[in-house]
Amino acid sequence: MKTAVIWFRRDLRLADNPALATALASHERIVPVYIHAPDEEAPWTPGAASRWWLHHSLRALDEDLRARGSRLHLARGPTLPALRQILRQSDATAVYWNRLYEPAISARDTQIKQGLRSDGIEAHSSKANILFEPWEIRTGQEQPYRVFTPFWRKARAQLQVRPPLPKPQRLVTPAGEAGLALEELELLPRISWDEQFHQRWTPGEAGASAAFEQFLESALRDYASARDRPDREGTSKLSPHLHFGEISPRQIAWALEERVHHAGDSSRAAGAESFLREIGWREFSQHLLFNYPSMPEQNLNPRFDGFRWASKDATAIRRWQQGRTGVPIIDAGMRELWATGSMHNRVRMLVASFLTKNLRQHWHHGQRWFWDTLVDADLANNAQGWQWTAGCGVDASPYFRIFNPVSQGGKFDPHGDYVRRWVAELASVAAPLIHHPWTDPAILRSTGYPPPMVDLAASRTLALAAYQDLPRSDER
Repeated sequence: MKTAVIWFRRDLRLADNPALATALASHERIVPVYIHAPDEEAPWTPGAASRWWLHHSLRALDEDLRARGSRLHLARGPTLPALRQILRQSDATAVYWNRLYEPAISARDTQIKQGLRSDGIEAHSSKANILFEPWEIRTGQEQPYRVFTPFWRKARAQLQVRPPLPKPQRLVTPAGEAGLALEELELLPRISWDEQFHQRWTPGEAGASAAFEQFLESALRDYASARDRPDREGTSKLSPHLHFGEISPRQIAWALEERVHHAGDSSRAAGAESFLREIGWREFSQHLLFNYPSMPEQNLNPRFDGFRWASKDATAIRRWQQGRTGVPIIDAGMRELWATGSMHNRVRMLVASFLTKNLRQHWHHGQRWFWDTLVDADLANNAQGWQWTAGCGVDASPYFRIFNPVSQGGKFDPHGDYVRRWVAELASVAAPLIHHPWTDPAILRSTGYPPPMVDLAASRTLALAAYQDLPRSDER
């Protein structure tokens, strides 16, 4: 019987898994494998929140495999020697995997494919976790897009929604060594800070399906308008499931097509298109990272190489990280992040603007903190998002757009419910004062909540002055 190794990475699902389906088409037996080799992703080794998710997602995948007569073989890197050992033990003649596009991982995978083929082993990779390969959507001059709107216009026109691949009902895995126990990978925190993670999240393919179904039934109809409201349950909460490949963009696009467009449900059509556009932003981030691999480290707009960032202020950064800035919606977002490993997207923009513009700290400080604390920490999305808000990306919010957290709080959290949920000191403060409690000194005295660590108007003026010092494009 022909045997193949299925090398799982961030495709931790059995449904719509092209590598798995391709292997099963040519082999009677499979050996599902996950190899933990974080050093091979340096300098962007997974953060603590991502490792928490990975632990529980691997457990869920193993349970799914065992229910079908198989099991997940766990090993430690280096990856190529680990694969070679598993190939010898199992008498497998091929390795299948789904592609990733981060610079370090892509380079590593190329070396592994070459090494396996030099051993006489078949090595096959597939597209699985994006709608388009990052080299498929190009301008009329065959250049990568640098602006989202024309990128998505072309991608949307070319998108052909196809049914996702079915989940196999039965799998045959040869007898052999079981590999490491999941606990030996030491993915979970040694200090228990993850209590609320368990309350909010259910990692794994089943959890992804349940979250998507809940979104389709309860939030899709109003998504276009409610997605900016952190005080409502208006988003999908699918980003970590997408990052770890527990659900695929193709599954999402197909469900939207079948259950909204083909069903003629016009009441949810606007929400479906708006949500698909957010999937498009994820695609655009991958497109940018592949075509501009320096994006996590360098400004994509070189004008910002000369920007006058303030000197690193460790105390200010720590207060921002801990949600002690004295600006309620900023503190609510940062406390939500620490407690749950996530933050509402609108609030992500606000806290990023506050750090890079009101505090004028380099966007790298925020990017690294998000990388360690987000369960959906994705190299492309994280870098693109921070460059967008800081104004230094290729398709960025203009630097002079400085979000006012008071007016933004009043607009998107008008009753103060989001702030009260996360800033306990202000639980009894009524709107609209909850978004600017310092205007009533009695509130600060009675609650112990601090005044703003920086004057919002004065810091905005200083940020704009620094921006005015940037050289124009024609001066470079």
